[in-house]
Amino acid sequence: MAQTKPRIIRAVSLAFMAAVVLTGCAGSGTSPFVGMWGDPSDARQPSLDLTSDGNAAGTDGCNRLMGSWKEDGKTISFGGFASTRMACEGVDTWLSNASTAKIQEDGKLAVFGQGGDQIGTLVPGK
Repeated sequence: MAQTKPRIIRAVSLAFMAAVVLTGCAGSGTSPFVGMWGDPSDARQPSLDLTSDGNAAGTDGCNRLMGSWKEDGKTISFGGFASTRMACEGVDTWLSNASTAKIQEDGKLAVFGQGGDQIGTLVPGK
């Protein structure tokens, strides 16, 4: 009986470690949407950082944007953006109206508005 208890503890520990390793492997498949889109070094151009936890942050070329996104196959949908309310002359703030997006064959992120029309594109970030 004295040797059975350490064996059980060892077996449970090994099973737990295996579960942790397998969970890590299952979550390692990163979405192609995750990453920087646009050039964040140019404050007057739109850019968007999509993180693996579903957060989105960036700029529409004038205002800071914060929101969420969710992947559904080859498309993502945005949960709406909260933004600052600065007025920037001569800047098209189309990105703040994003509803969905998908990656085109050329690797760019095509962004669509509420009506389903394409409102702009973002190149993969560096």
